[in-house]
Amino acid sequence: MKLTLLDWSIVGGFLTFLIVMAYMAQRYTRSVSDFLAANRSAGRYLLTLADGMAGLGAIAVIANFEKFYQAGFAASWWGLMMAPLAMIAALSGWVAYRYRETRAMTMAQFFEMRYSRRFRIYAGILAWVSGVLNYGVFPGITALFLIYFCGLPESFEILGVTFSTLPFIMAVMLSIAACFTLFGGMIAVMITDFFQGQFVNIVFLLIMGVLLWKISWSDIITTLEAAPKGKSLLNPFDQGDIKDFNFWFFAIFGFKIFYNRLGWQGSQGYFCAAKSPHEQKMAGVLAEWRSGLTYLMFLIMPICAYVVLHHEGYSSVANEAQAAINQIEDAQTQKQMLTPMVMSQIFPIGLVGLFAAAMIAAAISTDDTQLHSWGSIFIQDVVLPFRNKPFTPKQQLVLLRLSVIGVALFAFFWSWFFPLKDYLFMYMLLTGTIYLGGSGAVIIGGLYWRRATTQGAWVSMTVGLLIGAVGITLQAVWTSVPALVELTPEFPLNGAWLAMIAYICSIISFVSVSLLTCKQPFNLEKMLHRGEYALADSRVEGDHRGNSLFGRLIGFTDEFTRGDRFIYRLKFGWTLFWFVCFIIGTVFGLTVGISNRLWGQWWLFMVVLSGVVGTITIVWFLIGGTRDLFELFGTLKQARREPADDGSVHEFDEHRNDHDVAP
Repeated sequence: MKLTLLDWSIVGGFLTFLIVMAYMAQRYTRSVSDFLAANRSAGRYLLTLADGMAGLGAIAVIANFEKFYQAGFAASWWGLMMAPLAMIAALSGWVAYRYRETRAMTMAQFFEMRYSRRFRIYAGILAWVSGVLNYGVFPGITALFLIYFCGLPESFEILGVTFSTLPFIMAVMLSIAACFTLFGGMIAVMITDFFQGQFVNIVFLLIMGVLLWKISWSDIITTLEAAPKGKSLLNPFDQGDIKDFNFWFFAIFGFKIFYNRLGWQGSQGYFCAAKSPHEQKMAGVLAEWRSGLTYLMFLIMPICAYVVLHHEGYSSVANEAQAAINQIEDAQTQKQMLTPMVMSQIFPIGLVGLFAAAMIAAAISTDDTQLHSWGSIFIQDVVLPFRNKPFTPKQQLVLLRLSVIGVALFAFFWSWFFPLKDYLFMYMLLTGTIYLGGSGAVIIGGLYWRRATTQGAWVSMTVGLLIGAVGITLQAVWTSVPALVELTPEFPLNGAWLAMIAYICSIISFVSVSLLTCKQPFNLEKMLHRGEYALADSRVEGDHRGNSLFGRLIGFTDEFTRGDRFIYRLKFGWTLFWFVCFIIGTVFGLTVGISNRLWGQWWLFMVVLSGVVGTITIVWFLIGGTRDLFELFGTLKQARREPADDGSVHEFDEHRNDHDVAP
C-alpha cells in the first residue's frame, strides 16, 4: 500500500512539530553539562518516557517482530520468568543509584575515578567501537522499512540520472536526528523523545484495537494451534525445535538484567540526567509500566501477521502481502519486512500514516540518542583524557557537535554497504559483546567491591573484547572456510550464547586478577560522596531506619514520599502477580500439561489486562511527564552553569552540586 495524502500529512505534521520543539530547546543549552546531561535536571516521568523511547527505535521494533513471528505468544512466557529480576534491579536502584552518586557524565569518566585515566581511554575506545558498529545498521533497516511499508520506489530519476532511494532516505532521517542533537544536545534529545514516546504509545493503543477488531481471537488461536509439534506458538513447553528464541535465549537476557545494568552506552546521557539519585531510581521503577504497551505491540502485530499469512479466511490479504514480500530480493530483508508488509495491507487509511509516523518517531528518537551518546563518548573518553590542558566550553561544544556529525556519516556508509546476515537481535548481541562482555564486571565491581583493581579491569575488558571479536569473525567467515563447514554447516553458537560465554569468562578473570593484585581497599565513600565526603547541598542515600520489615526489604528510605511508597508497592504487587502465575503455569505445564485451548484463554486474559493497564499508564505518564517538562524549563532558566563541569575528573568532581533538589 502506498500512503495517501492524509497519511503523508500526518507524517509531515508530526515531523514539523518535533523540529520546532528541538529548535526551541537550543536556547537552554549553554554549557557542556547542558549538552551532555541536561544539566542533571530531569524528573522521573520525563526521564523514563524519553529514555524508553530512545531504546525503542524502528530497528528494535523490527527485531521484536522477527522474534515473536517465529516464537509467538509462547516466547513471552519466559519473559515472566525475568519479571522478578527486573523488579529487584529497579527497586534496589542496582548500579543506577550509585552511578548517579558519582556525578560522572559518561561511564568511562567513572572508570577514571575508580581505576585510571589510561583505562578510561581504553574503555572509551571499546565502548565507541562497539557502539558505532552496533548502531551502524540502524539507519539502513529504518530506510528499508520506509521504502517497503510506504510503497516508495527503490530508485528515482533526476535530470536523467538514476539514484537509489535507500541512501536518500538514510540521509534525510540521519540529518533530522543529527539536527536535533546539534540544536540542543541532551536537552533537545530528551524533550523530543518525550513527545515521541507519548505519540507512539497512543498509536500503538489504536493499532491494538484495530487488529483485534479485524482479526478475531478465535482465528488467532485456531491458526496458532496448527503450528508444528516442537514449534508451538501457544505452548511454551512445546518449543524444543525453535533454535534461537527459546528458554535459553530469555534466561541469558535474565542474567543480562543485572550484569549489563547501565552497561550499554547507547543512551548514556539518560544515566546521568536525573536531578537526584532518587529520581534516577524512581525512573527505573516506572519503566515497567512505560514499556508494557510497547511490548504488547511487539507481540500482537507479528502474531496477527502470522495469522493473516496462514489462515485461509485472510487469503486475499495474504496474497497481496506475499506478492509485495516476494518483490524483495534479499532473504534476510524479507524476514525483517514481513510483519510491516502485512500490516500495510490491514491498516485503514490514516492508521497507515500514524504507524509510519510512529516508526519514524521511533527511528529518530533512537538515532538522535545514539548520535549524542557515541559522539559524546568519543570526545569525552577518547580525546579529552589525552589533553593536559582542558578545552574551553566553547571549544568542547564545537568538538562534540563535530563528533556527532562523524558518527552520523559512519552510520550512513556502514548501513549502505554492510550486509546483515543474522537476526537483528543476534547482530546487536554480537557487536555489543565487544564492550559489554567485560564492562559488566568492571562496572559492578567498581561500584560495589572495594578490592576491585585496575589490573582486574584491564583483563576483564580484554577478555570480553577477544571473545566478541572472535565470535564476529567466525560467524562472518564460517561458511567460506571448507574445513569449518565440514564440522557443521553453520557457526554453532548464536549471539546470545557467545555473549554469555564472554560474560562468564570476564567475571572469572576480573575477580581472580583483582584478588591477586589488590594491595589496599578502595575508598568507595569518597567516590560516592557519602558520609564525611557528602556535599552540603546534594542528596545522599537515605536512612532505612523507621520503616517496617517489608519496607526495608523493598528499599524504602527517608527519601520516599507517600506517592513513592505507593508506586513501589504497586510495582511489587504487579510483578508478584505475574510471577506467581508463571510458577503455577510452569508446574502444571511440566506435570499434567496444559491444552492449547487453555493457553489461548490465558493469552487473551494477558492481552486484555495489559491493554487496560496500558491505557491508564498513558494518561498517568502524560500528566507526570508534562509536569516534569515545565519543571525542567524552569530549572534550566535559573540554573548556574559551572564551566569546570565538563566531564574531566577533579578529585571525584567535588565542585559539582545538585541544584534545587528538594529535601
